[in-house]
Amino acid sequence: MLLPGGGLGMNSMMDDMNLIQQAQRHHLVVRELGEEIDLEIGPGDDDPAFANTPLIGGPPREPSAEDHDESKNMVMVSQLPSDDQDMSKGQPVKRKKKVVKRWREEWADTYKWAYVDVKEGTARIFCSVCREYGRKHRRNPYGNEGSRNMQMSALEEHNNSLLHKEALRLQMASKDKIIADKPIYVKALMSKTAGSIVEAALKRDPHEVEFIQSLQEVVHALERVIAKNSHYVSIMERLLEPERMIVFRVPWVDDRGETNVNRGFRVQFNQALGPCRGGFRFHPSMTLSITKFLGFEQTLKNALSPYKIGGAAGGSDFDPKGKSDNEVMRFCQSFMNEMFRYLGIDKDLPSEEMGVGTREMGYLFGQYRRLAGHFQVPETPGSFTGPRIFWSGSSLRTEATGYGLVFFAQLLLADLNKDFKGLRCVVSGSGKIALHVLEKLIAYGALPITVSDSKGYLVDEEGFDYMKISFLREIKAQNRSLRDYSKTYARSKYYDEAKPWTERCDVAFPCATQNEIDQSDAISLVNSGCRILVEGSNMPCTPDAVDILRKANVLIAPAVAAGAGGQVVAGEFELNHECNSVNWSPEDFESKLQEAMKQTYQRSLKAAADFGYQKESPEALVHGAIISAFLTLAQAMTDQGCV
Repeated sequence: MLLPGGGLGMNSMMDDMNLIQQAQRHHLVVRELGEEIDLEIGPGDDDPAFANTPLIGGPPREPSAEDHDESKNMVMVSQLPSDDQDMSKGQPVKRKKKVVKRWREEWADTYKWAYVDVKEGTARIFCSVCREYGRKHRRNPYGNEGSRNMQMSALEEHNNSLLHKEALRLQMASKDKIIADKPIYVKALMSKTAGSIVEAALKRDPHEVEFIQSLQEVVHALERVIAKNSHYVSIMERLLEPERMIVFRVPWVDDRGETNVNRGFRVQFNQALGPCRGGFRFHPSMTLSITKFLGFEQTLKNALSPYKIGGAAGGSDFDPKGKSDNEVMRFCQSFMNEMFRYLGIDKDLPSEEMGVGTREMGYLFGQYRRLAGHFQVPETPGSFTGPRIFWSGSSLRTEATGYGLVFFAQLLLADLNKDFKGLRCVVSGSGKIALHVLEKLIAYGALPITVSDSKGYLVDEEGFDYMKISFLREIKAQNRSLRDYSKTYARSKYYDEAKPWTERCDVAFPCATQNEIDQSDAISLVNSGCRILVEGSNMPCTPDAVDILRKANVLIAPAVAAGAGGQVVAGEFELNHECNSVNWSPEDFESKLQEAMKQTYQRSLKAAADFGYQKESPEALVHGAIISAFLTLAQAMTDQGCV
């Protein structure tokens, strides 16, 4: 739009736009085009053109041919003296510096999810999730160009758009770099024989990121085992392929009468040791890759338990948060309509996992009972004694898992001539397992100071006590935020969009989800004084984080061993039919659990020692637990032949 006065206004406006583009280029330093990078903050104040740049509205856009020509003209105009330039030089320097600082802070907030690449000859800022750049995915690419709301950058608005949030949900399926990067990574770290196992899995399932990560950790731990006996190569290749994978749709009707469709999963990974046991997880991030990884980890975990049970996992990308009881009931009934034919005490018996509690398990079991036509058959030993686990008895399983983590850590501390008394402990998550960890830490005299949820974490420097834990349970039962805790206990503090790993601690208990500790989190843990990490969730550390922790000699108690407590209780209930009529006292329950965790700990250390891992090594428990579990599975698979 031409302004009165011979186009001078238009030139001034284009000059502003060009200066903004210069500012963007000044801040984004391309190290390697096409790869994720940190957005570096350039010198700024040393560049006069940038320092004198006013912050104006309008998102970055693709330059047109007219812009290109006018930018050339503006270079010529800027070389001539003008009143505008004199006025610009006369502006207060202090105000300009504040503007520059604000611009930098806005872009610094985006460095975690943006990268730079060249598009049609122009360097652009791309979203590292969906590989698109700014204006491409704005919520309103045509309107409100001059409004105050448009002063945010296009990428910042893109980051808040519904399309971007959908891309976040599907990001694991869109990481194509895994295909090229992982084989190189494997060859660099593993022997040729072990690397060939992982490469074969990569060729077969290149997009299953979590499963590939899990099997890499396992194969790396088994290198010495495979080198000692080449027969285990074929066993491992067979073990990595699940016996049965079930994927199905789950249609259900919400309270508004609208039809929704989710995807259901169940992977019965291995039954060489007995009928499958494993949890159901309801979470929007649920994929076949996550289901396979959970089933694989559960198979190894069950192989370490004293009972003969196989491994499985399942669930759906359904999110129970914010849903009414009727909506959850309709979903669970639809889910079980397909799932029931694969379940049974002699086939597969599920348990609670993330997003699945007493409410969900009750609805699932009610529909199973209706479809199967029976509740249990008492005269048949072991026949569907699972209602105490599968239905309302799941609390003992989660209690055993949480308590077992602390019992396992206590064994580790005892070997170091230490105990929990006075130790600062950070815990992530705020589900049943995390809260049971808090309970037992308090009983041992430790000082647990954190819990977390998907929005941030809560820290109470005074430490939690039983009354505070009861209040946390009340908050979670009412689906309230952990922020509400701080309204009652003023000395506590809730941090948004943060993790608890920066808090000073001696022992860490990640009990939230997989890959919750990345490389920067691991560095924070080391700097915070952490010396022991007890895995409450499956695969809580990324590969880079594991490397950092091992180099810092942080002892890791793996979930395969430390989290086996729930399988101990499940085995007692499900495989010993007499337990159905026996009420365990708290003393008997803890005694059985402590003995089982002690056996698991000793088995892991013995397997590690048999293959040359020193007891003091940070790899000893991790590798020993996997070796012991694998040898148990390998023996059963060998005895049963090629099935």
